[in-house]
This record gives sequence, C-alpha cells and structure tokens, in this order.
Amino acid sequence: MKLEKISELVGGKLQGDGSLEISGVCAFEQAGVGHITFAIQKKFLGMLNASHASAVLVKEEVDSSVSQIIVPSPELAFARLLREFHPDPKLKAGIHDRAVIGKNVELGEQVTLSAGVCIGDDVCIGDHVHLYPGVVVGDRCRIGSHTTIYPNVTLYHDTELGSRVILHAGVVLGADGFGYTLDEKGAHYKISQIGRVVIEDDVEIGANSCVDRATMGITLIKRGTKLDNLVQVAHNCTVGEHSILVSQVGLAGSCTLGHHVVLAGQVGISDHVTLGDQVTITGKSATFRNIESNGVYGGFPAVPLADWKKYIALLPKLPKLARKIRDLEKQLNEIENKPPSR
Repeated sequence: MKLEKISELVGGKLQGDGSLEISGVCAFEQAGVGHITFAIQKKFLGMLNASHASAVLVKEEVDSSVSQIIVPSPELAFARLLREFHPDPKLKAGIHDRAVIGKNVELGEQVTLSAGVCIGDDVCIGDHVHLYPGVVVGDRCRIGSHTTIYPNVTLYHDTELGSRVILHAGVVLGADGFGYTLDEKGAHYKISQIGRVVIEDDVEIGANSCVDRATMGITLIKRGTKLDNLVQVAHNCTVGEHSILVSQVGLAGSCTLGHHVVLAGQVGISDHVTLGDQVTITGKSATFRNIESNGVYGGFPAVPLADWKKYIALLPKLPKLARKIRDLEKQLNEIENKPPSR
C-alpha cells in the first residue's frame, strides 16, 4: 500500500515520499524497510534517524529523514493500520454437520456454526455470527449480529448479547450467582438465581472470565466495555460504558460502576459498592466504600492515590520511627521519675 494511501486512511498529514510502498506495520525496534511504525516516547523519537523503518506515525513533525505521517494519536492510527494489514480471520459461513441445533432456533444470514456447537431451544442468532468449536448456547439466548464467540464458551439460558461482541475461549456467562443462606441446621441453603446476563454492543471479554446471572433482574455489562482474562463479575453488578477491567479483577455482588472506569490488575470491589464515572483504581487495590466520580485511587483500602503514595513512602521508615518513639518515652520517664534536686 502506498504511503499516501495510508495517510488518507488514518486522516494524517504526510511529510515525505508518498509513493513509498508499505508492506506492513511493525513495532519500533523490529521495523525494517517497507514497514511503518509509530513513535511517541522521547527515546524512540531520538532514534528515528537510525531506524530502518520506511515511515513513522508521529504526533508532531520531527527533524528526521524518515517519512512521517502526523496524526493526533499515533497509537490509535497504528492500531487501525494493524487491523487494515491483518484483518481478523473469519470462519467460512455454514453449519457443520456435527453442530446440534434445538427447536425454534432463528439463524441470521452468513452464520457459522462449527463442529461441536450446541444450540438450545428458542435461540435467536443475528447475521454474520461466528461460533467456534465447542460453544454452548442455552435456551432462549439472544446473540446480536457480527458477534464472534471463540471455542468452549458457555452461555447459560436467557443470556443476551448485543452486536459486535467478542467472547474469547472459556468465557462463561450466566452461571449461578454465589448466593446462600443458613438453614435451621446451619447448612448452606442455595438461593435460586433466577435473573440473567445482558451484554451490550461492542463488548469484548477475555479468556476464562465469568459473568454471573443475577439473583433477580440482570447482571449488565454496558456497551464498549472490555474485560481482560480471568475477570469475575458477580450477580447483579452493572458495569458502565467503555470501562476497562484488567486481569484478575473481582467484583462482588451488586456493584455498580460508572462509565470509563478503569480497574487495574487484581483489584477487588466489595459488595454493594458504587464507583462513579471515570474512576481509576490501581493494581492490587481494594475498596469497601463508594467512590465519587473523576479520581485515581490506590491501596488497601483504596484512598486517593496521592495519599497512598505518602503512606507507602512512610512505611519503610516506621521501624526507625518506632525506635525513636520508644527512646523518647524512655527519656521522658527518666525525667519524670528523677528525684527533685535540693
């Protein structure tokens, strides 16, 4: 593809030879002749002249002999070019003879059902949906158009997916929420989970993540949200639009997250907690209380990140401070118990 064509695709300003033939996209360190890369870090910008790349995406024009495309977000432009040069593989549409289809199933156009797919009764599947081997879709599920479900995903009954949803291998949607109460003999009595899971448009859920059905009502993942691998969303949670939940995040029951919330790796949220819009919680943190919108928090329990940094800075000094306090107390006691001079 000509460099000038690439510039048009990403809506950038071209500085350099537009007739250059670009054969692919590549990370900065590995880029060679025929590749386009992107540079936003100062160390990469300083190394441009030594790079073998044929072109580079930058935010501002750089003094370099390498042809440049200037765009507001080089990383976003690079991501779009990755998709252009390496489109997602799609299965050939059709129904495998080893797919099992229940009663009263509606299939849209260009649907792919691979070997070992099992579809329950009263299921509705939209156009251009691809189900990879081993996918199980329970009764009364709804799957929107252009959705891709990778191997060994399980949708329990009454689960609803929007359009352009991506579920990676091993995802489980709609398993029972974790609810029990004690009976007269002190045994754990299961509380029936009669709700369902709803996943809105443009959501992507990573491998082996789980979203539990609601006890009553729905567990809801709103549009544009992305869940990493090994994320647990418990019953009756609501995750707002365009949020990010990184690997090993755990939400207890009935949590509510606003839009554009970011939970870094291994964050834990206690039950019935509400996080406002655009809240970020740093890795390995946890919160047991509500947090208002627009803030960055960290620690256990989570506090404003600036405060948490102060606490962490003090921690290594605590043993020395404790010794000083003991010495001061000893000196004070000696002074207080010293006999008065005559």
